[in-house]
Amino acid sequence: MQPTNTADPAYFHQVVDCQWACPAHTPVPEYIRLIAQRRYGDAYMVNWVSNVFPGILGRTCDRPCEPACRRGRVEDGHAAAPEPVAICRLKRVAADLKEDVRSRMPPRGARNGKRVACVGAGPASLTVARDLAPLGYQVTVFDGEAKAGGFIRTQIPRFRLPESVIDEETGYIMDLGVEFVAGRRIESMQALLAEGWDAVFVGCGAPRGRDLDLPGRQEAAANIHIGIDWLASVSFGHVTQVGKRVIVLGGGNTAMDCCRSARRLGGEDVKVIVRSGFEEMKASPWEKEDALHEGIPIINYHVPKAFVHEGGRLTGMTFEVVRAEYDAKGSRSLVATGEPDAFFACDEVLIAVGQENAFPWIERDSGIAFDQWGLPKLDARTHQSTVPNVFFGGDAAFGPKNIITAVAHGHEAAVSIDRLLNGENPAQRPPPTVNLMSQKMGIHEWSYHNETSLDVRYKVPWAKAEAALASIKVEVELGFDAATAFKEAERCLNCDVQTVFTQSTCIECDACVDICPMDCITFTADGDEADLRTRLKAPATNLSQPLYVSGALKTGRVMVKDEDVCLHCGLCAERCPTGAWDMQKFLLRTTQAGPACRDAKAARVAQEVAAS
Repeated sequence: MQPTNTADPAYFHQVVDCQWACPAHTPVPEYIRLIAQRRYGDAYMVNWVSNVFPGILGRTCDRPCEPACRRGRVEDGHAAAPEPVAICRLKRVAADLKEDVRSRMPPRGARNGKRVACVGAGPASLTVARDLAPLGYQVTVFDGEAKAGGFIRTQIPRFRLPESVIDEETGYIMDLGVEFVAGRRIESMQALLAEGWDAVFVGCGAPRGRDLDLPGRQEAAANIHIGIDWLASVSFGHVTQVGKRVIVLGGGNTAMDCCRSARRLGGEDVKVIVRSGFEEMKASPWEKEDALHEGIPIINYHVPKAFVHEGGRLTGMTFEVVRAEYDAKGSRSLVATGEPDAFFACDEVLIAVGQENAFPWIERDSGIAFDQWGLPKLDARTHQSTVPNVFFGGDAAFGPKNIITAVAHGHEAAVSIDRLLNGENPAQRPPPTVNLMSQKMGIHEWSYHNETSLDVRYKVPWAKAEAALASIKVEVELGFDAATAFKEAERCLNCDVQTVFTQSTCIECDACVDICPMDCITFTADGDEADLRTRLKAPATNLSQPLYVSGALKTGRVMVKDEDVCLHCGLCAERCPTGAWDMQKFLLRTTQAGPACRDAKAARVAQEVAAS
């Protein structure tokens, strides 16, 4: 194998599993260490730079970071139920316990004469505004509702996300000098472009919920509702009660919000019915757990057939009972079991079987091309449409995802807009930069706490059931207190503090091999990767994690380290008699809009102009 290029930003980035999995590349271990030091404001600002909405995401994020967490892997076989660090809930700790951070927000930038319109006030548009307003762009956000937030405000129930948190974090962005035009729904892209905007960003979400065209749908329409529309009506107070017997169709997070909301609005018999198996449901595992915890059954492998009604009054639904069968290629199909159709009585049905994009306001002769699924044709990295100064992000770009993905899209689109409006090619952008800094304070002392905690994951306390289920506005999760947050933070393995090897000082004494608690260091003859993975002290079977390979040592051997299960404990560096191993903190600086994202020559010119 070729020696590992540790100067490549992607190498150690991939080793920080949580940050690698986060679409916005939040430096998770960095802010968790700050929480352990009770530096909550600092932890909040580290989050704010990358994910923009720490308080919101600390309650609602889909947590792609947690399944990737190294803690779950290294505990496998040693703990009864290996669980990742509660990364998401620690983010909420930073938001809940921070001091006033308004003075730490960027100042309003002096106007640069460029105007950017953002359609929709959801997380993608607000991220674009956050990135561009401090640079001097006049950013105007248009939305049909009275307050910013988009689907964050209208679709997520208040028992999961209090409105005060939304107001606070959208307020930080508006305070940067962003103009918010409430109550204006854009009706025509051509008319918007005619207003002379230098760039337009479309972040209007996927606002149309899918319907089910089944027998009885029209006759019983009064008691059948599209899930996302119904949630919005609940949010605005237009819906305050529901029938006693409610069926929720669908297996995603919207379905979980619908069933839990219905439970709080008077539903006594609320059930979720899905076509797929329980494990195949798109809802996050914890969302399903929360619904089950509140006594809501989830009935799987039932395909809806008809809405049953009497004189236009909904009385129930019939379902075909199916099972899953898999072919030789692993493709699944649902096959009828032959059992009689199942009937479930109900007073109301909430349909939450998916969302789709709807762009009736974008004229098909506006120059913006769409694909066969009705999505805009975009450059996947720049988010640029076939009209060069029109960009898309969030659910409007590639279909429904989640908040943190929308934030990531906003950052990327902001870079593209900034480069375009400075006369540069949006497709050519600088890579992220990295910083590696030794954590050594003495021969055997480190600047971070490197003792590995054996604690199991701490549970987030809940409000009492009688209070939580009695009101749609009582927040269910109470969050960690400071003491519990500290203990949970101690479970983090500091994966961003990297083991860095200097081959020129290695004397091949194998002391690091002897002391490594995970047997992840081996000195052996070189070979190709497939061969090396089988010859290590402990075979490296996780192909998604790289091998750290040195150049040829004095004996001709190479050092090979399996990055998969390394605890980042620093014992190799403590034991090494020559200092060939060092623990160095890795910090990834993602590319963001501003002079740093532009070509070096253009950046120098801009600085000279500003100085004059």
